[in-house]
Amino acid sequence: MTTPERQLEDQFIEKLQGLKYEYRADIRDRAALEKNFREKFESLNHVHLTDGEFKRLLDEIVTPDVFTAAHTLRNRNSFTRDDGTPLNYTLVNIVDWCKNTFEAVSQLRINTDNSHHRYDVLVLINGIPVAQIELKTLGINPRRAIEQIVEYKNDPGNGYTRTLLCFVQLFIVSNRDSTYYFANNNARHFAFNAEERFLPIYEHARPDNSKVKGLDAFAEAFLPKCVLAQMISRYMVLVASEQKLLVMRPYQIYAVKHIVDCIQRNLGNGYVWHTTGSGKTLTSFKASTLLKANPTVDKCIFVVDRKDLDRQTRVEFNRFQEGCVEENTNTETLVRRLLSDDAADKVIVTTIQKLGRALDPSRADYRQRLQSLRNQRIVFIFDECHRSQFGDNHQAIKNFFPRAQLFGFTGTPIFEENASYKRIEGDVQTLKTTQDLFQKELHAYTITHAIEDRNVLRFHVDYYKPEGAQIKPGETLAKRAVVDAILAKHDAATGARRFNALLATASINDAIEYYALFDALQNGRKLTDPDFVPLNIAAVFSPPADVSPDVRQIQEDLPQEQEDNKHDPEAKKKALATIIAHYNERFGTTHRIEEFDLYYQDVQKRIKDQQFPNADLPKKGREKLDLTIVVDMLLTGFDSKYLNTLYVDKNLKHHGLIQAFSRTNRVLNDTKPYGHILDFRGQQEAVDAAIALFSGVKIEQARTIWLVDKAPVVIDKLKEARTALDSFMQSQGLTGKPDDVANLKGDDARAAFIKHFKEVQRLQTQLDQYTDLTPEQEQTIEAILPKDDLNAFRGQYLETAQRLREQREKPGEKTNPAVDQLDFEFVLFASAVIDYDYIMKLITDFQAKPAGKATMSREQLIGLIAADSKFIDERDAITEYVCGLRAGEGLDESAIRAGYQRFKDQKHAMEVAETAQTYGLPRESLQRFVDNVLNRMIFDGEQLTELLAPLDLGWRARTEKELALMADLVPLLKKRAGGRDISGLNAYEQ
Repeated sequence: MTTPERQLEDQFIEKLQGLKYEYRADIRDRAALEKNFREKFESLNHVHLTDGEFKRLLDEIVTPDVFTAAHTLRNRNSFTRDDGTPLNYTLVNIVDWCKNTFEAVSQLRINTDNSHHRYDVLVLINGIPVAQIELKTLGINPRRAIEQIVEYKNDPGNGYTRTLLCFVQLFIVSNRDSTYYFANNNARHFAFNAEERFLPIYEHARPDNSKVKGLDAFAEAFLPKCVLAQMISRYMVLVASEQKLLVMRPYQIYAVKHIVDCIQRNLGNGYVWHTTGSGKTLTSFKASTLLKANPTVDKCIFVVDRKDLDRQTRVEFNRFQEGCVEENTNTETLVRRLLSDDAADKVIVTTIQKLGRALDPSRADYRQRLQSLRNQRIVFIFDECHRSQFGDNHQAIKNFFPRAQLFGFTGTPIFEENASYKRIEGDVQTLKTTQDLFQKELHAYTITHAIEDRNVLRFHVDYYKPEGAQIKPGETLAKRAVVDAILAKHDAATGARRFNALLATASINDAIEYYALFDALQNGRKLTDPDFVPLNIAAVFSPPADVSPDVRQIQEDLPQEQEDNKHDPEAKKKALATIIAHYNERFGTTHRIEEFDLYYQDVQKRIKDQQFPNADLPKKGREKLDLTIVVDMLLTGFDSKYLNTLYVDKNLKHHGLIQAFSRTNRVLNDTKPYGHILDFRGQQEAVDAAIALFSGVKIEQARTIWLVDKAPVVIDKLKEARTALDSFMQSQGLTGKPDDVANLKGDDARAAFIKHFKEVQRLQTQLDQYTDLTPEQEQTIEAILPKDDLNAFRGQYLETAQRLREQREKPGEKTNPAVDQLDFEFVLFASAVIDYDYIMKLITDFQAKPAGKATMSREQLIGLIAADSKFIDERDAITEYVCGLRAGEGLDESAIRAGYQRFKDQKHAMEVAETAQTYGLPRESLQRFVDNVLNRMIFDGEQLTELLAPLDLGWRARTEKELALMADLVPLLKKRAGGRDISGLNAYEQ
């Protein structure tokens, strides 16, 4: 039997009381909350405030800015009393958070201007609400509770902006069996459905990474008073540059705790195995900042092994806390900061190369100056420690700093199987591993854990098989065959160029050849196929070392490129200069080989900027990079959610293979179902070996976790999903035809259709990006759901989903539980190819050619428009316009665009005229009012008053007229705004 919410709440309150929280049944409203806070504040700060002072204090600390409130909560603040004397105060005991008072309240109701919300359970620390727990009946998806919290916070004048609730740091939602938590934030970081990239929400986990899902188990693990206090005070990060709150993931917290404990108890060295993409920088930042406050530690030095990682890590650290890490421009600067007693120099980010030079026996001047540090307690934290620590550097650091403790972070540890450095002890030669260097593993969070948690994606590996003879493992295909395959498969692999790709090559010479070959073949294709859109291609490899020190630093960890640059360096330099010149010509930049580092940064930025829709960019997407050819660069340490494909013409193995593959598997949304690898060297054995080595589980189980299903399995799932959709439609007395969706009766049936078809679309999206489909498999997929039927179903889905969403969002509307749980995921229904420009071209083609000769018929064109969520607010207008055109009329595209704009203007004018007539207003006056709102994107209440003034109505009649008018104008204005927010309009959306 389902437990009612109220009963679940009572049980949860009992659990909190068992954890020694004081339950305050008397705190049910704002006045009681503030009275309790005043008592706690005065007791903590040993002060008695007058009523006027307390009111002023509330006015000063209550703020709609979540970041400001979070900062006030964690720091000492100042207040001027009525007599002019200063009061330095804290809201809680910030020295020892465990010594605060901990209380729980339930069913708190706070009425503000437009907000009448009731909050299930709140946890108070020293009278301050710091955590809100929203409970749902078993069966209701907790994601709906998350969405409700976001909706509450978006209400104008809500309790989170006007009362002590502004200090809420964490939200917890549960339906008893599934429990999640997430950080509070300002609106720009707190959209549940911002471009379908949801709030970062977390499940708690044990040290072995197993999940704590049930509410009781969660309370016992997460909500003991001291644990919650530490979570808020130590394991949340205030990102100053973004004014954003981050909460650390469980595995990050365990790693930090182990490092701090190791240092406090002086237990030697250790390493943390946290997979690529799991947020190692945040973990190391938090560890180093906690050490900054430890008086027994003299210095904390965070060591990276390349110039670009130095910059990237410094930027990340300073993102978490502005100015916390300065740039070490050279070794002299590093030495000066090592010797400095300034608090700002306690945490230092540097490269292993600079540190190595500072300790180089040949640089006696540096070593002499650093002698005073030899007996100091210094902590070294190494990022990707396997890259920087094998060789002489590790031993040099240990010899020079005998009291130092060394900690390494790695996503891919070195085991005996993948070790390449040898250690000789007497007559015994062994391979050197991560454990040899760092003594013990402190915590592990492998790629297997991360995939299961959906922190990273699985992989789809396509071992390319050319027609004819099979490739032998490691064999090199003719480059022409590789280029032809990439050009043929790229659009599918990258979701019609929604994402971008890397091509990993075996040498600089190969990269140069590939670049020239792509250039020649694409130019040839343009001559024979006017519709061919060439890929934007760049190449990055380090130039010969007679360049700047910055570039030399980058090269120091690129062994293949270092070796290649020893041979015919001038030819390589000339080729790179040509590549950069082409890049400048294509993108309007002015890069030079002498400033290669700037070119390299620009390439990285373009890969990341893939996120912006082409329509929003000045050059309509021509600024984007589709493919970047690399040798060693970008295959480690580079992250972009919009990079989804790696083409491999290079022998990879062990950690190098995992690092390279992991460039593709950053999570975005359901349009990116996996990281895609297209291997041209038949390296399945190497992939299986890497999976076996780094998975942490049995190989067969690891394959299931790491790799997506092969195409035949997904095709069978698509077939099952289509059959389930047909069976559902038949159960409703309908056929499986898309048109019949409109005849579904009741919200339960519509919600069921949404769930069934969304699964069909999800599988279709996955198959659309497979590059290894055979012609027979493509025919099978088409037979399961023909393209025209797919588009028709998509159109019905969008219409149904929009209707249900609007119904659910109506304030005060009691929604059906089935509708309440829906995640509509409109992003699955937005094509990367089909945009406004594309549609205008198709319309031009349709009406320019005689009937039956165009690329698409009128019905197909209308179906395509209806099936894409980008046109959800405009599809009726476009459809009506297309229906009014005659095939074969012969208008060019500019005439089509101008005609459509006139059509829209006339349609909008008619809507305004009809509304004006309904309410007895002059058409011109209402049109001016609407135009002014849309031009400024601001709703002005005074102008509305002026609009209605000529009607000469009494107060009550004018209010009724205003509300009725705005009920009709709000949807019109929102539709015309095209998804942009109109400031002030939400007062009429309640």
